[in-house]
Amino acid sequence: MPGKTAGKTRAFSFLSSSFANRMRADDRLLLILMGIIVGICSGLAALALSKSLVALLEFTHHYRHIWWGFVLPGIGAALSSLFLNKVINEGAGHGVPEVIYSVSRYGGLLRFRSSYSRLISSCLTIGSGGSAGPEAPVVMSGAAIGSNIAKYFSFNDRQRITLVGCGAAGAISSIFNAPIAGMVFTIEVILGEWTALNIVPIAVASVAGAQVFRLLEGNHIVFRHAHFNIGLPDVLAAFGLAIVAALVSILLTRTMRTMPKIAAKVPLPVWLRAFTGGCMVGLIGFHLPVVMGEGYHSIQEMISGVFSQGLAIASFATLAKILATAFTLGWGGSGGIFAPSLVIGSLTGLTYHRLLIFVWPSAPWISEGCFALLGMAGLIGGMLQAPLTGIFLIVEITGGYDVILPLIIVSAMSATLCHYIEPASFYLKELVDKGQLLRPGTDARVLSDLNIHELLEKDCICVRPDTLLRDFIRVVSQSHRNFFPVEDPENGNFLGMIHLDDIRPYLFNTAMYDTVFLEQIMDARSETVHADADLGEVLRKMDEKRLFSMPVISNKKFAGMISKSTLLDHYRKELRVQTSR
Repeated sequence: MPGKTAGKTRAFSFLSSSFANRMRADDRLLLILMGIIVGICSGLAALALSKSLVALLEFTHHYRHIWWGFVLPGIGAALSSLFLNKVINEGAGHGVPEVIYSVSRYGGLLRFRSSYSRLISSCLTIGSGGSAGPEAPVVMSGAAIGSNIAKYFSFNDRQRITLVGCGAAGAISSIFNAPIAGMVFTIEVILGEWTALNIVPIAVASVAGAQVFRLLEGNHIVFRHAHFNIGLPDVLAAFGLAIVAALVSILLTRTMRTMPKIAAKVPLPVWLRAFTGGCMVGLIGFHLPVVMGEGYHSIQEMISGVFSQGLAIASFATLAKILATAFTLGWGGSGGIFAPSLVIGSLTGLTYHRLLIFVWPSAPWISEGCFALLGMAGLIGGMLQAPLTGIFLIVEITGGYDVILPLIIVSAMSATLCHYIEPASFYLKELVDKGQLLRPGTDARVLSDLNIHELLEKDCICVRPDTLLRDFIRVVSQSHRNFFPVEDPENGNFLGMIHLDDIRPYLFNTAMYDTVFLEQIMDARSETVHADADLGEVLRKMDEKRLFSMPVISNKKFAGMISKSTLLDHYRKELRVQTSR
Protein backbone atom coordinates (compact mmCIF):
# COMPACT_ATOMS: atom_id res chain seq x y z
CA MET A 1 0.00 0.00 0.00
CA PRO A 2 2.71 2.56 0.84
CA GLY A 3 4.41 1.72 -2.45
CA LYS A 4 1.19 2.27 -4.39
CA THR A 5 0.61 5.57 -2.61
CA ALA A 6 4.13 6.75 -3.39
CA GLY A 7 3.67 5.70 -7.01
CA LYS A 8 0.43 7.65 -7.30
CA THR A 9 2.10 10.67 -5.71
CA ARG A 10 4.99 10.51 -8.19
CA ALA A 11 2.57 10.10 -11.10
CA PHE A 12 0.47 13.06 -9.95
CA SER A 13 3.63 15.15 -9.45
CA PHE A 14 4.83 14.22 -12.93
CA LEU A 15 1.49 15.08 -14.54
CA SER A 16 1.19 18.39 -12.67
CA SER A 17 4.75 19.42 -13.51
CA SER A 18 4.20 18.40 -17.13
CA PHE A 19 1.01 20.48 -17.23
CA ALA A 20 2.81 23.44 -15.62
CA ASN A 21 5.64 23.21 -18.14
CA ARG A 22 3.17 23.17 -21.03
CA MET A 23 1.40 26.17 -19.52
CA ARG A 24 4.68 28.04 -19.33
CA ALA A 25 5.64 27.11 -22.88
CA ASP A 26 2.32 28.32 -24.26
CA ASP A 27 0.83 30.91 -21.90
CA ARG A 28 -2.48 31.42 -23.71
CA LEU A 29 -4.41 29.08 -21.40
CA LEU A 30 -2.59 30.53 -18.40
CA LEU A 31 -3.58 34.09 -19.34
CA ILE A 32 -7.19 33.02 -19.91
CA LEU A 33 -7.40 31.42 -16.47
CA MET A 34 -5.71 34.39 -14.81
CA GLY A 35 -7.94 36.73 -16.82
CA ILE A 36 -11.03 35.11 -15.29
CA ILE A 37 -9.64 35.70 -11.79
CA VAL A 38 -8.71 39.31 -12.56
CA GLY A 39 -12.11 39.93 -14.18
CA ILE A 40 -13.94 38.60 -11.12
CA CYS A 41 -11.86 40.77 -8.76
CA SER A 42 -12.46 43.83 -10.96
CA GLY A 43 -16.18 43.12 -10.98
CA LEU A 44 -16.23 42.98 -7.18
CA ALA A 45 -14.31 46.28 -7.01
CA ALA A 46 -16.83 47.90 -9.36
CA LEU A 47 -19.70 46.54 -7.29
CA ALA A 48 -18.15 47.90 -4.08
CA LEU A 49 -17.81 51.37 -5.60
CA SER A 50 -21.33 51.29 -7.03
CA LYS A 51 -22.86 50.29 -3.67
CA SER A 52 -20.83 52.91 -1.82
CA LEU A 53 -21.87 55.65 -4.22
CA VAL A 54 -25.54 54.79 -3.91
CA ALA A 55 -25.34 54.86 -0.12
CA LEU A 56 -23.43 58.16 -0.01
CA LEU A 57 -25.66 59.85 -2.59
CA GLU A 58 -28.76 58.84 -0.64
CA PHE A 59 -27.21 60.14 2.57
CA THR A 60 -26.32 63.57 1.11
CA HIS A 61 -29.50 63.93 -0.95
CA HIS A 62 -31.52 65.29 1.97
CA TYR A 63 -29.05 68.11 2.59
CA ARG A 64 -28.62 69.38 -0.97
CA HIS A 65 -31.71 71.58 -0.93
CA ILE A 66 -30.70 73.38 2.27
CA TRP A 67 -29.07 76.78 1.71
CA TRP A 68 -25.65 75.56 2.86
CA GLY A 69 -25.89 72.40 0.76
CA PHE A 70 -23.59 73.86 -1.88
CA VAL A 71 -20.57 73.14 0.37
CA LEU A 72 -21.18 69.36 0.28
CA PRO A 73 -19.29 68.81 -3.01
CA GLY A 74 -16.52 71.01 -1.60
CA ILE A 75 -16.26 68.89 1.54
CA GLY A 76 -16.19 65.70 -0.49
CA ALA A 77 -13.52 67.02 -2.88
CA ALA A 78 -11.41 68.30 0.04
CA LEU A 79 -11.59 64.95 1.84
CA SER A 80 -10.73 63.19 -1.42
CA SER A 81 -7.72 65.46 -1.94
CA LEU A 82 -6.49 65.00 1.64
CA PHE A 83 -6.86 61.24 1.35
CA LEU A 84 -4.89 61.04 -1.90
CA ASN A 85 -2.18 63.57 -1.06
CA LYS A 86 -1.67 63.02 2.66
CA VAL A 87 -2.70 59.43 3.33
CA ILE A 88 -1.95 57.58 0.08
CA ASN A 89 0.64 60.02 -1.33
CA GLU A 90 -0.88 59.98 -4.80
CA GLY A 91 -1.81 63.03 -6.79
CA ALA A 92 -5.32 63.64 -8.08
CA GLY A 93 -6.04 62.48 -11.60
CA HIS A 94 -8.43 60.70 -13.89
CA GLY A 95 -6.88 57.25 -13.47
CA VAL A 96 -6.89 56.11 -17.09
CA PRO A 97 -3.84 58.19 -18.19
CA GLU A 98 -1.89 56.72 -15.27
CA VAL A 99 -2.77 53.19 -16.42
CA ILE A 100 -1.78 53.99 -20.01
CA TYR A 101 1.49 55.49 -18.75
CA SER A 102 2.30 52.39 -16.71
CA VAL A 103 1.66 50.19 -19.75
CA SER A 104 3.65 52.53 -21.94
CA ARG A 105 6.72 52.97 -19.75
CA TYR A 106 6.86 50.31 -17.04
CA GLY A 107 5.33 47.19 -18.52
CA GLY A 108 2.05 47.66 -16.65
CA LEU A 109 3.56 47.98 -13.16
CA LEU A 110 1.08 49.59 -10.75
CA ARG A 111 1.24 49.88 -6.98
CA PHE A 112 -1.10 47.76 -4.89
CA ARG A 113 -2.60 50.79 -3.17
CA SER A 114 -3.90 51.99 -6.53
CA SER A 115 -6.36 49.09 -6.40
CA TYR A 116 -8.35 50.88 -3.71
CA SER A 117 -7.11 54.48 -3.46
CA ARG A 118 -9.12 55.87 -6.39
CA LEU A 119 -12.21 53.94 -5.35
CA ILE A 120 -12.25 55.73 -2.01
CA SER A 121 -11.30 59.17 -3.33
CA SER A 122 -13.79 59.09 -6.22
CA CYS A 123 -16.52 57.87 -3.88
CA LEU A 124 -15.96 60.92 -1.68
CA THR A 125 -15.97 63.28 -4.66
CA ILE A 126 -18.93 61.86 -6.59
CA GLY A 127 -20.98 60.81 -3.58
CA SER A 128 -20.97 64.36 -2.26
CA GLY A 129 -22.23 65.72 -5.59
CA GLY A 130 -19.04 66.33 -7.59
CA SER A 131 -19.39 66.18 -11.35
CA ALA A 132 -17.28 63.13 -12.21
CA GLY A 133 -17.69 59.49 -13.12
CA PRO A 134 -16.82 56.24 -11.32
CA GLU A 135 -15.57 54.49 -14.47
CA ALA A 136 -11.98 55.75 -14.64
CA PRO A 137 -11.28 55.10 -10.93
CA VAL A 138 -12.60 51.56 -11.20
CA VAL A 139 -10.50 51.05 -14.35
CA MET A 140 -7.41 52.01 -12.37
CA SER A 141 -8.47 49.70 -9.56
CA GLY A 142 -9.00 46.76 -11.92
CA ALA A 143 -5.74 47.46 -13.75
CA ALA A 144 -3.84 47.59 -10.44
CA ILE A 145 -5.41 44.29 -9.37
CA GLY A 146 -4.26 42.67 -12.64
CA SER A 147 -0.79 44.19 -12.32
CA ASN A 148 -0.26 42.97 -8.76
CA ILE A 149 -1.54 39.48 -9.51
CA ALA A 150 0.93 39.33 -12.40
CA LYS A 151 3.68 40.62 -10.12
CA TYR A 152 2.88 37.97 -7.49
CA PHE A 153 3.30 35.20 -10.06
CA SER A 154 6.46 36.80 -11.57
CA PHE A 155 4.95 37.28 -15.02
CA ASN A 156 6.94 39.06 -17.71
CA ASP A 157 6.06 42.48 -19.12
CA ARG A 158 3.85 41.21 -21.92
CA GLN A 159 1.85 38.94 -19.63
CA ARG A 160 1.53 41.66 -17.00
CA ILE A 161 0.24 44.14 -19.58
CA THR A 162 -2.35 41.60 -20.68
CA LEU A 163 -3.59 41.18 -17.11
CA VAL A 164 -3.68 44.96 -16.67
CA GLY A 165 -5.94 45.01 -19.72
CA CYS A 166 -8.03 42.20 -18.20
CA GLY A 167 -8.54 44.28 -15.06
CA ALA A 168 -9.53 47.38 -17.02
CA ALA A 169 -11.94 45.41 -19.21
CA GLY A 170 -13.54 43.67 -16.23
CA ALA A 171 -14.02 47.03 -14.51
CA ILE A 172 -15.69 48.78 -17.45
CA SER A 173 -17.86 45.79 -18.36
CA SER A 174 -19.12 45.39 -14.81
CA ILE A 175 -19.81 49.06 -14.07
CA PHE A 176 -21.79 49.40 -17.33
CA ASN A 177 -22.95 45.77 -17.72
CA ALA A 178 -21.32 45.97 -21.16
CA PRO A 179 -18.74 43.20 -21.79
CA ILE A 180 -18.10 44.04 -25.45
CA ALA A 181 -17.56 47.72 -24.65
CA GLY A 182 -15.18 46.76 -21.84
CA MET A 183 -13.08 44.67 -24.19
CA VAL A 184 -13.09 47.25 -27.00
CA PHE A 185 -12.26 50.16 -24.66
CA THR A 186 -9.30 48.31 -23.21
CA ILE A 187 -7.81 47.33 -26.54
CA GLU A 188 -8.60 50.61 -28.30
CA VAL A 189 -7.66 53.05 -25.52
CA ILE A 190 -5.56 51.36 -22.82
CA LEU A 191 -3.35 48.98 -24.82
CA GLY A 192 -3.60 50.46 -28.30
CA GLU A 193 -2.87 47.14 -30.02
CA TRP A 194 -5.09 44.39 -31.38
CA THR A 195 -3.29 41.06 -30.99
CA ALA A 196 -4.68 37.54 -30.71
CA LEU A 197 -2.78 36.93 -27.46
CA ASN A 198 -4.47 39.95 -25.85
CA ILE A 199 -7.98 39.75 -27.21
CA VAL A 200 -9.02 36.33 -25.84
CA PRO A 201 -7.93 36.81 -22.18
CA ILE A 202 -9.30 40.36 -22.13
CA ALA A 203 -12.61 39.21 -23.63
CA VAL A 204 -12.91 36.44 -21.05
CA ALA A 205 -12.07 38.85 -18.22
CA SER A 206 -14.64 41.32 -19.51
CA VAL A 207 -17.34 38.64 -19.51
CA ALA A 208 -16.28 37.47 -16.03
CA GLY A 209 -16.51 41.01 -14.64
CA ALA A 210 -19.94 41.60 -16.14
CA GLN A 211 -21.18 38.20 -14.94
CA VAL A 212 -20.14 38.89 -11.36
CA PHE A 213 -22.05 42.16 -11.42
CA ARG A 214 -25.09 40.48 -12.98
CA LEU A 215 -25.15 37.70 -10.39
CA LEU A 216 -25.09 40.16 -7.51
CA GLU A 217 -27.07 43.06 -8.98
CA GLY A 218 -29.17 41.51 -11.72
CA ASN A 219 -28.88 41.59 -15.50
CA HIS A 220 -30.36 44.88 -16.58
CA ILE A 221 -29.74 47.53 -19.21
CA VAL A 222 -28.41 50.70 -17.63
CA PHE A 223 -30.61 53.06 -19.67
CA ARG A 224 -33.90 51.77 -21.06
CA HIS A 225 -35.79 53.41 -23.91
CA ALA A 226 -38.63 52.82 -26.33
CA HIS A 227 -38.01 51.46 -29.82
CA PHE A 228 -36.82 54.10 -32.30
CA ASN A 229 -37.91 54.02 -35.98
CA ILE A 230 -35.08 55.83 -37.78
CA GLY A 231 -36.02 57.70 -40.96
CA LEU A 232 -33.94 59.29 -43.69
CA PRO A 233 -34.19 62.82 -42.18
CA ASP A 234 -32.83 61.46 -38.91
CA VAL A 235 -29.89 59.78 -40.63
CA LEU A 236 -29.04 63.00 -42.50
CA ALA A 237 -29.38 65.00 -39.28
CA ALA A 238 -26.87 62.64 -37.66
CA PHE A 239 -24.11 64.18 -39.77
CA GLY A 240 -24.88 67.58 -38.30
CA LEU A 241 -25.01 66.14 -34.79
CA ALA A 242 -21.56 64.60 -35.34
CA ILE A 243 -20.14 68.05 -36.08
CA VAL A 244 -21.82 69.56 -33.03
CA ALA A 245 -20.67 66.68 -30.82
CA ALA A 246 -17.09 67.12 -32.04
CA LEU A 247 -17.18 70.85 -31.22
CA VAL A 248 -18.59 70.18 -27.76
CA SER A 249 -15.93 67.49 -27.23
CA ILE A 250 -13.19 69.98 -28.11
CA LEU A 251 -14.77 72.57 -25.79
CA LEU A 252 -14.87 70.06 -22.92
CA THR A 253 -11.33 68.89 -23.62
CA ARG A 254 -9.84 72.39 -23.65
CA THR A 255 -11.84 73.51 -20.63
CA MET A 256 -10.57 70.48 -18.72
CA ARG A 257 -6.99 71.29 -19.69
CA THR A 258 -7.27 74.99 -18.88
CA MET A 259 -8.93 74.68 -15.47
CA PRO A 260 -5.96 73.01 -13.67
CA LYS A 261 -3.69 75.83 -14.87
CA ILE A 262 -6.09 78.40 -13.43
CA ALA A 263 -6.37 76.47 -10.15
CA ALA A 264 -2.58 76.19 -9.86
CA LYS A 265 -2.30 80.00 -9.76
CA VAL A 266 -4.55 80.23 -6.69
CA PRO A 267 -2.31 80.52 -3.57
CA LEU A 268 -4.13 77.90 -1.51
CA PRO A 269 -3.23 74.41 -0.25
CA VAL A 270 -4.25 71.60 -2.57
CA TRP A 271 -7.15 70.46 -0.39
CA LEU A 272 -8.51 74.02 -0.11
CA ARG A 273 -8.39 74.37 -3.89
CA ALA A 274 -10.38 71.14 -4.15
CA PHE A 275 -12.85 72.52 -1.60
CA THR A 276 -13.22 75.74 -3.63
CA GLY A 277 -13.82 73.85 -6.86
CA GLY A 278 -16.37 71.61 -5.19
CA CYS A 279 -18.23 74.62 -3.76
CA MET A 280 -18.41 76.12 -7.25
CA VAL A 281 -20.01 72.89 -8.43
CA GLY A 282 -22.45 73.08 -5.53
CA LEU A 283 -23.44 76.64 -6.46
CA ILE A 284 -24.05 75.64 -10.08
CA GLY A 285 -25.94 72.52 -9.00
CA PHE A 286 -28.13 74.49 -6.60
CA HIS A 287 -29.80 76.06 -9.65
CA LEU A 288 -29.20 73.21 -12.15
CA PRO A 289 -29.30 69.85 -10.32
CA VAL A 290 -28.56 68.04 -13.59
CA VAL A 291 -24.85 68.88 -13.20
CA MET A 292 -24.50 67.11 -9.84
CA GLY A 293 -22.98 63.66 -9.39
CA GLU A 294 -22.57 61.21 -12.25
CA GLY A 295 -25.94 62.29 -13.71
CA TYR A 296 -27.30 58.87 -14.75
CA HIS A 297 -30.81 59.77 -13.61
CA SER A 298 -30.84 62.78 -15.94
CA ILE A 299 -29.63 60.62 -18.83
CA GLN A 300 -32.53 58.24 -18.31
CA GLU A 301 -34.97 61.16 -18.36
CA MET A 302 -33.53 62.48 -21.63
CA ILE A 303 -33.53 59.09 -23.36
CA SER A 304 -37.08 58.46 -22.18
CA GLY A 305 -38.16 61.85 -23.54
CA VAL A 306 -39.38 63.23 -20.20
CA PHE A 307 -36.74 65.92 -19.68
CA SER A 308 -39.04 68.87 -18.98
CA GLN A 309 -36.68 71.85 -19.41
CA GLY A 310 -36.84 73.79 -22.66
CA LEU A 311 -34.28 74.50 -25.39
CA ALA A 312 -32.60 77.40 -23.59
CA ILE A 313 -32.26 75.52 -20.31
CA ALA A 314 -30.94 72.39 -22.08
CA SER A 315 -28.25 74.36 -23.92
CA PHE A 316 -27.31 76.26 -20.77
CA ALA A 317 -27.18 72.99 -18.80
CA THR A 318 -24.71 71.60 -21.38
CA LEU A 319 -22.29 74.47 -20.70
CA ALA A 320 -22.94 74.26 -16.96
CA LYS A 321 -22.09 70.55 -16.90
CA ILE A 322 -18.84 71.25 -18.74
CA LEU A 323 -17.92 73.89 -16.15
CA ALA A 324 -18.97 71.69 -13.23
CA THR A 325 -16.82 68.82 -14.49
CA ALA A 326 -13.84 71.13 -15.00
CA PHE A 327 -14.24 72.58 -11.51
CA THR A 328 -14.51 69.12 -9.97
CA LEU A 329 -11.52 67.50 -11.65
CA GLY A 330 -9.46 70.58 -12.48
CA TRP A 331 -9.40 71.86 -8.91
CA GLY A 332 -8.41 68.62 -7.20
CA GLY A 333 -11.41 66.28 -7.08
CA SER A 334 -11.13 62.64 -8.08
CA GLY A 335 -13.08 60.80 -10.74
CA GLY A 336 -13.37 60.15 -14.46
CA ILE A 337 -14.87 61.83 -17.50
CA PHE A 338 -16.96 58.91 -18.79
CA ALA A 339 -20.16 59.76 -16.91
CA PRO A 340 -19.87 63.56 -17.47
CA SER A 341 -19.28 62.90 -21.18
CA LEU A 342 -22.44 60.78 -21.32
CA VAL A 343 -24.49 63.52 -19.61
CA ILE A 344 -23.02 66.27 -21.77
CA GLY A 345 -23.54 64.14 -24.87
CA SER A 346 -27.18 63.48 -24.06
CA LEU A 347 -27.74 67.19 -23.36
CA THR A 348 -26.02 68.03 -26.65
CA GLY A 349 -28.22 65.60 -28.60
CA LEU A 350 -31.34 66.87 -26.85
CA THR A 351 -30.47 70.51 -27.58
CA TYR A 352 -29.68 69.68 -31.20
CA HIS A 353 -33.02 67.87 -31.64
CA ARG A 354 -35.01 70.74 -30.14
CA LEU A 355 -33.15 73.16 -32.39
CA LEU A 356 -34.08 71.04 -35.40
CA ILE A 357 -37.74 71.15 -34.40
CA PHE A 358 -37.52 74.91 -33.93
CA VAL A 359 -36.01 75.40 -37.42
CA TRP A 360 -37.97 72.67 -39.30
CA PRO A 361 -41.12 71.97 -37.29
CA SER A 362 -42.87 70.20 -40.18
CA ALA A 363 -40.18 67.51 -40.66
CA PRO A 364 -41.00 64.01 -39.34
CA TRP A 365 -38.27 63.92 -36.69
CA ILE A 366 -37.88 60.97 -34.38
CA SER A 367 -38.23 61.53 -30.62
CA GLU A 368 -35.57 63.54 -28.80
CA GLY A 369 -34.51 60.48 -26.79
CA CYS A 370 -32.88 59.02 -29.90
CA PHE A 371 -30.75 62.13 -30.40
CA ALA A 372 -29.79 62.13 -26.73
CA LEU A 373 -28.53 58.58 -27.25
CA LEU A 374 -26.61 59.59 -30.40
CA GLY A 375 -25.09 62.57 -28.59
CA MET A 376 -23.62 60.27 -25.97
CA ALA A 377 -21.87 58.23 -28.66
CA GLY A 378 -20.56 61.44 -30.23
CA LEU A 379 -19.05 62.71 -26.97
CA ILE A 380 -17.47 59.40 -26.01
CA GLY A 381 -16.07 58.91 -29.52
CA GLY A 382 -14.83 62.51 -29.64
CA MET A 383 -13.31 62.75 -26.16
CA LEU A 384 -11.54 59.39 -26.34
CA GLN A 385 -11.03 59.44 -30.13
CA ALA A 386 -12.18 55.85 -29.90
CA PRO A 387 -15.19 55.41 -32.21
CA LEU A 388 -15.64 51.68 -31.56
CA THR A 389 -15.82 52.30 -27.82
CA GLY A 390 -18.48 54.96 -28.41
CA ILE A 391 -20.53 52.66 -30.64
CA PHE A 392 -20.42 49.48 -28.53
CA LEU A 393 -20.78 51.25 -25.20
CA ILE A 394 -23.95 53.10 -26.17
CA VAL A 395 -25.43 50.05 -27.87
CA GLU A 396 -24.89 47.89 -24.81
CA ILE A 397 -25.92 50.33 -22.08
CA THR A 398 -29.08 51.35 -23.93
CA GLY A 399 -29.92 48.33 -26.06
CA GLY A 400 -30.04 50.76 -28.98
CA TYR A 401 -29.37 48.32 -31.82
CA ASP A 402 -32.18 49.94 -33.79
CA VAL A 403 -30.12 53.15 -34.15
CA ILE A 404 -26.85 51.49 -35.12
CA LEU A 405 -26.51 53.32 -38.47
CA PRO A 406 -26.71 56.92 -37.15
CA LEU A 407 -24.77 55.76 -34.09
CA ILE A 408 -21.83 54.72 -36.29
CA ILE A 409 -22.05 57.98 -38.24
CA VAL A 410 -22.01 60.20 -35.16
CA SER A 411 -19.31 58.30 -33.25
CA ALA A 412 -16.96 57.82 -36.22
CA MET A 413 -17.34 61.36 -37.58
CA SER A 414 -16.98 62.97 -34.16
CA ALA A 415 -13.79 60.98 -33.42
CA THR A 416 -12.35 61.83 -36.84
CA LEU A 417 -13.10 65.55 -36.60
CA CYS A 418 -11.68 65.72 -33.08
CA HIS A 419 -8.52 63.99 -34.27
CA TYR A 420 -7.98 66.65 -36.93
CA ILE A 421 -8.44 69.47 -34.40
CA GLU A 422 -6.73 67.73 -31.45
CA PRO A 423 -4.38 64.98 -32.74
CA ALA A 424 -4.24 63.35 -29.29
CA SER A 425 -7.28 62.34 -27.27
CA PHE A 426 -8.07 63.71 -23.82
CA TYR A 427 -6.41 60.75 -22.11
CA LEU A 428 -3.30 60.76 -24.31
CA LYS A 429 -2.63 64.48 -24.82
CA GLU A 430 -0.45 65.00 -21.75
CA LEU A 431 1.47 61.77 -22.34
CA VAL A 432 2.10 62.67 -25.98
CA ASP A 433 3.27 66.19 -25.06
CA LYS A 434 5.77 64.75 -22.58
CA GLY A 435 6.93 62.01 -24.95
CA GLN A 436 5.71 59.34 -22.50
CA LEU A 437 3.34 57.46 -24.80
CA LEU A 438 5.17 54.32 -25.87
CA ARG A 439 2.83 51.61 -27.07
CA PRO A 440 3.84 47.98 -26.28
CA GLY A 441 5.70 46.20 -29.04
CA THR A 442 7.02 49.38 -30.64
CA ASP A 443 10.68 50.30 -31.11
CA ALA A 444 10.29 53.24 -28.76
CA ARG A 445 8.92 50.97 -26.00
CA VAL A 446 11.82 48.51 -26.26
CA LEU A 447 14.45 51.25 -26.49
CA SER A 448 12.99 53.03 -23.46
CA ASP A 449 14.29 50.19 -21.26
CA LEU A 450 17.83 50.70 -22.55
CA ASN A 451 20.19 53.59 -21.91
CA ILE A 452 23.35 54.84 -23.49
CA HIS A 453 25.55 53.99 -20.49
CA GLU A 454 24.97 50.26 -20.89
CA LEU A 455 25.78 50.47 -24.62
CA LEU A 456 29.03 52.44 -24.31
CA GLU A 457 32.11 51.05 -26.03
CA LYS A 458 35.06 52.31 -23.98
CA ASP A 459 37.97 50.61 -25.71
CA CYS A 460 38.86 53.64 -27.84
CA ILE A 461 42.35 55.14 -27.54
CA CYS A 462 42.27 58.91 -27.04
CA VAL A 463 44.94 61.05 -28.70
CA ARG A 464 46.21 64.63 -28.35
CA PRO A 465 45.84 67.27 -31.06
CA ASP A 466 49.61 67.98 -31.07
CA THR A 467 50.51 64.37 -31.84
CA LEU A 468 52.59 63.88 -35.00
CA LEU A 469 51.27 61.62 -37.72
CA ARG A 470 54.25 59.26 -37.25
CA ASP A 471 53.38 58.73 -33.57
CA PHE A 472 49.70 58.34 -34.41
CA ILE A 473 50.45 55.52 -36.86
CA ARG A 474 52.08 53.59 -33.99
CA VAL A 475 48.89 54.14 -31.94
CA VAL A 476 46.80 52.82 -34.82
CA SER A 477 48.90 49.66 -34.97
CA GLN A 478 48.00 48.94 -31.32
CA SER A 479 44.24 49.51 -31.71
CA HIS A 480 41.48 47.51 -33.32
CA ARG A 481 39.16 50.53 -33.68
CA ASN A 482 38.69 52.80 -36.69
CA PHE A 483 37.81 55.86 -34.57
CA PHE A 484 40.10 57.87 -32.34
CA PRO A 485 38.79 60.68 -30.13
CA VAL A 486 40.96 63.78 -29.80
CA GLU A 487 41.14 65.36 -26.34
CA ASP A 488 42.45 68.71 -25.12
CA PRO A 489 45.61 67.94 -23.10
CA GLU A 490 44.89 70.76 -20.63
CA ASN A 491 41.31 70.04 -19.56
CA GLY A 492 40.48 66.73 -21.21
CA ASN A 493 37.58 68.19 -23.23
CA PHE A 494 36.56 66.45 -26.42
CA LEU A 495 37.81 68.27 -29.53
CA GLY A 496 36.94 66.00 -32.43
CA MET A 497 37.38 62.60 -34.06
CA ILE A 498 39.87 61.01 -36.39
CA HIS A 499 38.79 58.16 -38.63
CA LEU A 500 41.26 55.91 -40.40
CA ASP A 501 39.93 57.23 -43.70
CA ASP A 502 41.17 60.69 -42.66
CA ILE A 503 44.83 59.61 -42.69
CA ARG A 504 44.66 57.44 -45.79
CA PRO A 505 45.95 60.22 -48.12
CA TYR A 506 49.08 60.59 -45.94
CA LEU A 507 50.00 56.94 -45.41
CA PHE A 508 51.98 56.56 -48.64
CA ASN A 509 53.83 59.84 -48.30
CA THR A 510 56.41 59.29 -45.55
CA ALA A 511 57.64 62.87 -45.91
CA MET A 512 54.38 63.98 -44.24
CA TYR A 513 54.88 61.81 -41.14
CA ASP A 514 56.87 64.47 -39.26
CA THR A 515 55.09 67.55 -40.63
CA VAL A 516 51.37 66.78 -40.03
CA PHE A 517 49.73 67.11 -36.61
CA LEU A 518 46.44 65.45 -35.72
CA GLU A 519 44.68 68.79 -35.14
CA GLN A 520 45.17 69.45 -38.87
CA ILE A 521 43.30 66.33 -39.97
CA MET A 522 40.78 65.73 -37.17
CA ASP A 523 37.05 66.31 -37.75
CA ALA A 524 36.10 69.02 -35.24
CA ARG A 525 32.48 68.99 -36.41
CA SER A 526 31.76 65.30 -35.98
CA GLU A 527 28.24 64.36 -34.89
CA THR A 528 28.09 63.66 -31.16
CA VAL A 529 25.56 62.26 -28.69
CA HIS A 530 24.94 63.40 -25.14
CA ALA A 531 25.13 60.71 -22.47
CA ASP A 532 21.48 61.29 -21.49
CA ALA A 533 20.07 61.33 -25.04
CA ASP A 534 17.05 59.24 -25.99
CA LEU A 535 18.08 56.10 -27.87
CA GLY A 536 15.23 56.49 -30.32
CA GLU A 537 16.58 59.90 -31.29
CA VAL A 538 20.11 58.48 -31.51
CA LEU A 539 18.98 55.76 -33.90
CA ARG A 540 17.07 58.26 -36.05
CA LYS A 541 20.12 60.53 -36.16
CA MET A 542 22.31 57.63 -37.28
CA ASP A 543 19.87 56.79 -40.05
CA GLU A 544 19.58 60.42 -41.22
CA LYS A 545 23.36 61.00 -41.25
CA ARG A 546 24.16 57.46 -42.45
CA LEU A 547 26.43 56.85 -39.48
CA PHE A 548 27.35 53.54 -37.87
CA SER A 549 29.07 54.96 -34.78
CA MET A 550 28.94 58.20 -32.81
CA PRO A 551 31.02 59.58 -29.91
CA VAL A 552 29.19 60.03 -26.60
CA ILE A 553 29.97 63.22 -24.69
CA SER A 554 29.38 63.87 -20.98
CA ASN A 555 30.33 67.23 -19.44
CA LYS A 556 32.29 68.10 -22.59
CA LYS A 557 34.44 64.97 -22.17
CA PHE A 558 34.57 61.82 -24.28
CA ALA A 559 32.72 58.97 -22.54
CA GLY A 560 32.86 56.29 -25.23
CA MET A 561 31.40 55.27 -28.57
CA ILE A 562 27.92 54.04 -29.36
CA SER A 563 27.47 51.92 -32.48
CA LYS A 564 24.38 50.88 -34.36
CA SER A 565 25.40 47.22 -34.23
CA THR A 566 25.70 47.26 -30.41
CA LEU A 567 22.43 49.16 -30.08
CA LEU A 568 20.52 46.69 -32.27
CA ASP A 569 22.13 43.73 -30.51
CA HIS A 570 20.91 45.01 -27.12
CA TYR A 571 17.56 45.81 -28.72
CA ARG A 572 17.10 42.16 -29.68
CA LYS A 573 18.12 40.99 -26.21
CA GLU A 574 15.68 43.40 -24.55
CA LEU A 575 12.92 42.28 -26.90
CA ARG A 576 13.50 38.68 -25.81
CA VAL A 577 13.44 39.72 -22.16
CA GLN A 578 10.09 41.47 -22.59
CA THR A 579 8.50 38.47 -24.30
CA SER A 580 9.94 35.61 -22.27
CA ARG A 581 9.92 34.59 -18.63
